[in-house]
Amino acid sequence: MEEPHQQDEPQEPYCETPAAAPLAAGGPPFAECVLCRKPTEYPESVRGATLCPVCEWQEAQRTACSG
Repeated sequence: MEEPHQQDEPQEPYCETPAAAPLAAGGPPFAECVLCRKPTEYPESVRGATLCPVCEWQEAQRTACSG
């Protein structure tokens, strides 16, 4: 009797991990947080929605898996 073939397909994780944050800046000028307008740890040249450490932490709490 032949054994069933297992598919070697990668399994999708239940919760996706967020993309890596851009590298922190070495000095001013810093980008503004898109939520509270406080300075972030990122240079102004960083594209996308930059968040200050507080808003970044709060956003992570809101989007965290509850699995």
